[in-house]
Amino acid sequence: MRFTTATSASLLALVTLASAQGPTYRVHNNCPTTIELFIAGQSQGSLTKGAVTVKTGLGTAAGFFYTNANGGVTNGNVLAARAGFFFEPNYWYYYLVRDQNSNNFNTGIRIVPNVPESGGYCSPAECSEGTCTTAYTTPPVFHGGPPPVNSPPPNPPVYQCKVDPNTISFDITFCPSGNWPAETGTPIYHNYNPNKCIDVRANVQENGTPVQIYDCNGSAAQKWVITNGGTKVRLAGTNFCLDAGSTPGDGVQMKIWQCYDNLAAQQWFFTGDNRIALEGSGLCLDLPSGNEANSQVLQTWTCGDFNNNQVWTINA
Repeated sequence: MRFTTATSASLLALVTLASAQGPTYRVHNNCPTTIELFIAGQSQGSLTKGAVTVKTGLGTAAGFFYTNANGGVTNGNVLAARAGFFFEPNYWYYYLVRDQNSNNFNTGIRIVPNVPESGGYCSPAECSEGTCTTAYTTPPVFHGGPPPVNSPPPNPPVYQCKVDPNTISFDITFCPSGNWPAETGTPIYHNYNPNKCIDVRANVQENGTPVQIYDCNGSAAQKWVITNGGTKVRLAGTNFCLDAGSTPGDGVQMKIWQCYDNLAAQQWFFTGDNRIALEGSGLCLDLPSGNEANSQVLQTWTCGDFNNNQVWTINA
């Protein structure tokens, strides 16, 4: 049989198309509510509780699968736990990514290939908490040539399954446990001091309870949810937020109050130089006179450069 140039070109196009199809992805929503699914930064619409959607034809590098549910996207920044794939020949990688700040962990996530696990290959990948070691904390970049064909399986947080990308499929599950992750919160230290933390007095979770400096003790009264940039400063596992009052100013003492969206007294900004500023006010969270004695109530005060009374860190 003779092939014309046009026929040869058509066959080449078909081969190229076949090689570009990539894996099949089945995405499961096991979360308590409907979620919005994103792939490579593009919304794929809503996925109701218990629903499954199938995605094909995404090629060998599909981009990240994630959801903006439960704080997964904040102020335009993707903080969500993500599933990633790099199925170029001889790589055959899949992996998970979570945010560096464990407080930003929005949902558990799991990847399971449709190929049985064998010899360390094709293992399930799962991250169920913000401190998991089975996920990268920044998206990886795979440099250089692919690993040798006979190389041993890699160690987590990267996983490998040596299967034709056009025949393999993956199940990606959000909220494998069926619930949102438990909030662990993080201490907020004064000026990198590992012994002094922001504390809710006596852990009384009521409107108006003073917020103070106190010896760090690992208690729930010292576990906060805070993110870089615009943020509430919320006591983990509760609906109480750091509140500057209705007339904020120099010397106004801090308290907790029921959290409300768009309430100016609770709209803070965690700056790159570790200040917690009340948005639009020129005021910062301040330890009066830098006095670290237990029970010293925090205040707002005019923000000042190089003022250690206003330095707050989540890493001591």
